[in-house]
Amino acid sequence: MTTAIRSEFDQGIALTRHPEEAGRYEAELGAGWQIGGGVNGGLLLAVAGHALSLEHGTHPDPVSISGYYLSASTPGPATVRTEVLRTGRGLSTGTASLSQDGVERLRVVASHGDLATADGEVRTSALPPQLPPPDQCIGVEHAPKELIAQAALLERFDLRLDPATIGWALGQPSGNGRIQGWFRLADGREPDPLLLLLVADALPPVTFDLGLPGWAPTVELTVHLRARPVPGWLRVTHATRNLAGGYFEEDAEVWDESGRLVAQSRQLARAPRSA
Repeated sequence: MTTAIRSEFDQGIALTRHPEEAGRYEAELGAGWQIGGGVNGGLLLAVAGHALSLEHGTHPDPVSISGYYLSASTPGPATVRTEVLRTGRGLSTGTASLSQDGVERLRVVASHGDLATADGEVRTSALPPQLPPPDQCIGVEHAPKELIAQAALLERFDLRLDPATIGWALGQPSGNGRIQGWFRLADGREPDPLLLLLVADALPPVTFDLGLPGWAPTVELTVHLRARPVPGWLRVTHATRNLAGGYFEEDAEVWDESGRLVAQSRQLARAPRSA
C-alpha cells in the first residue's frame, strides 16, 4: 500500500509497505529536506511517526515520541522497521528504526492515540509568543544566502521570523538564545499532528542567537502533542538556557491559530563545530 501524496511534505514522509515483511516500510528521503550535513531531524521523526501511525490503526496520532539520531541521514532510499510493543484502549506504544544501506540513522519510541477523541481543551499556564502580524515579520526570502545554501528545506516553508529575534542575521545576535515566528508550509498544506513533528525542528538553531552559526545536529528529540491544530498559521518559539560541554538544549512550543498550545518539544543538540 502506498500513502496518498498531497503535498511536498506528504511526499517527503510517504511510505510503501513491504509486501513480505510485516512492519517494514520503504521511504525516499528528498534532497529538499536537507539542512547542514543531513536530512532535517523533524522530517525524519515524521517519517518514523507516520510508519507507527499506520501500524497502530485506530491510534493514528503521536502523543509522545522520542527519537535518537545515530548517524546523519542523506537523500535517497530509506527503510523503516516498526514493532508494536503494546496496544491499549487509549494508547498504543511501539518502536521504529530508520536505516539506509544497513546503517541505522534513527531509533524511535512512541505512544500513539487519537487526538480527535479529545475535547480539544488545553489547560496551560504558558502564554503564546507575542508576535507582529506575519506581514510585518521577516520572510525566508530575506535570509542570508549562506543560510539557504545549507538549509534547502527553508524553501519548503513560509516562515516569518519575529524581527526582535533575528539580530543574528545582521551580525548582531542578542545572546538571549531565542528565535520565534510564524510557520506554514509554502504549498499551503494545513497542519496536522505529523506536520507538528517537523515544525518542532523547523526554525534555525537557537545557537545562531548566541553568536554560534553553523549546523547543530540533533542528538535526541522528544515531542509531546497536546491537540490537533486548526487550519492556518502556527506560532513557534525555540529557546535555550544552557550550553555546556559542546551541547545545548532547545525547547520549542507550537501554538495554532486558535491560540492553543498544540505541541511542545525538547531536544539535545551539538553546538556548531565553528564554536
